[in-house]
Amino acid sequence: VQLQASGGGLVQAGDSLGLACTASGLPYMSWYDMAWIRQAPGREREFVASSAATGGTFYADSAKGRFTIARDNAMSTTYLQMERLNPDDTAVYYCAAGPSRYRDMTSTDYEHWGQGTQVTVSS
Repeated sequence: VQLQASGGGLVQAGDSLGLACTASGLPYMSWYDMAWIRQAPGREREFVASSAATGGTFYADSAKGRFTIARDNAMSTTYLQMERLNPDDTAVYYCAAGPSRYRDMTSTDYEHWGQGTQVTVSS
């Protein structure tokens, strides 16, 4: 299983940015819970947003109202649209996936991880 994240970059506070995660090696992405998780320097990994295989989306409080997760199962791609970015959003953003099962959809407990893409927000 490979998860390829893209779309990171350097933006200014208040800007928008979209990330994409393309999955390969999954039988059907529709069978998988997908998530975006980030890690800032010196901090632990932090849940951002997730999309359940069975439907439903979940967001960290810091992401609610600003970030939107979406998935295109036919294209094996998961997206994260981020609006009104601020310097606290600076982190490496990881795409993660796990077979649909009972899980805490706001956790960082996923079986497969991508390599991450850097998002830097300047003030």
